[in-house]
Amino acid sequence: MSSTAERLSAVRWFQPRWLVVFAYVALIFTLSSQPGLRVPGEFEFRDKFAHTLEYGGLGMLVYRAVRDSWPSTPAVRRMLFAVLAIAAVGALDEKFQSFIPGRDSSVYDWMADAFGATLSQVVSLLLDRRRGPA
Repeated sequence: MSSTAERLSAVRWFQPRWLVVFAYVALIFTLSSQPGLRVPGEFEFRDKFAHTLEYGGLGMLVYRAVRDSWPSTPAVRRMLFAVLAIAAVGALDEKFQSFIPGRDSSVYDWMADAFGATLSQVVSLLLDRRRGPA
């Protein structure tokens, strides 16, 4: 790889959109480190709904960052990369929570994270296609 290509590749990770993604992930882990933190409300699956929203938000931020960083890459490949990366972050978050007193770790929470990531990728792609070319 040439030095110009290496510089361009490195610059992609320091775009403002990626900084927002990293800040959002830091917020997720900050919330995860709070002992005994619970989702308010009374309905049964409120925590799964919260996980879906939380990781759906991350998915939308990642969609925009990936789209702008690699515009020539096919959308399906970008979406697959994003979903896999976000699912990995969700798995790390669940593992991290298992060490926090008063918090629990669940494969069902991780599934809600991955669902939120997938849903946001599909919605973002549909919105992009509806808007048409920029």
